[in-house]
Amino acid sequence: MFSALVLDKEDGDVQARVRELEGRDLPAAGPEGVRLDVLYSSLNYKDGLAVTGSGQVIRGDYPIVPGIDLVGRVRGSDHAAFEEDDLVIGTGWQLGEVVWGGYTQRAKVDGNKLVPLPDGLSPAESMLIGTAGFTAMLSVMALEEHDVRPDDGEVLVTGASGGAGSIAVALLGALGYDTVASTGSEDAHEYLQALGADRIVHRSEFEGGPSRPMESGAWAGAIDAVGGDTLATLIAQLQRHGSVASFGNAGGHELHTTVLPFILRGVNLLGIDSNTCPNNRRRVAWGRLGELLTDDHFDRIHARTITLDEIPDASRDILSGQVRGRILVDVQG
Repeated sequence: MFSALVLDKEDGDVQARVRELEGRDLPAAGPEGVRLDVLYSSLNYKDGLAVTGSGQVIRGDYPIVPGIDLVGRVRGSDHAAFEEDDLVIGTGWQLGEVVWGGYTQRAKVDGNKLVPLPDGLSPAESMLIGTAGFTAMLSVMALEEHDVRPDDGEVLVTGASGGAGSIAVALLGALGYDTVASTGSEDAHEYLQALGADRIVHRSEFEGGPSRPMESGAWAGAIDAVGGDTLATLIAQLQRHGSVASFGNAGGHELHTTVLPFILRGVNLLGIDSNTCPNNRRRVAWGRLGELLTDDHFDRIHARTITLDEIPDASRDILSGQVRGRILVDVQG
């Protein structure tokens, strides 16, 4: 027997309850499945939507175990890459959306959708950053691959006080970039500077969209968690051959811009998809997270730890904006 947070639909409403399950209750994971003792997960905004039934996150059948992140120890494996006692990470690939996710003490996961826990990260640390940290690392890698270098000028991070944004600030700082953090949270300034921000700008400077198709080139690169008019402003303000990595739509999913920055300045808009990112690239990204993030970074990341029973209340908190930083879920606690 083991515990899991299970979502079910009753009269059209989503109900979240911690239930006692048996191994036979776990859905099959295919011919290369891996059986895990799950150690930790995390609570993200998307998880909050799923647990409260507030968004169209769950696209699989009910009942389902949510949780888009997990780290666990292998109990048994039908996949050639993993053996008993290996530590592995699962993120994306519709985990916690279509297939059962991380809010469970036991899991079966397709081994092709797992990567080894890298050197330099403990299981708890991997979930302190989770999908947010993985997305931030993919964004930094995309800028590097498009020749945005530390000596090229300032790199802007929007939504910098959020999970992915704050880790992006830490990663850019660790790599020596001149990092500018955009936030609307006045009380986040000290936190972001401790993580590596060289200066802070208010998010209102970007929210109204650009005043003209191309503005003064201010940024060598940018990482955008907001989308909408903010992203349109960044595109207009990129320096020649600059790039912006985009992964969020908190400010809206529509983008009103022109082709002029692209054809006259050669700027690049780089889409970041952490859900179906190929596993070879996942391994590289997780490996670099293990190399770049130090104990000092983890000491500075705002975080709290909860148990399975506390996920529903914490989900409501995260949707109402009452959560800063990361929430680690100790599923064995």
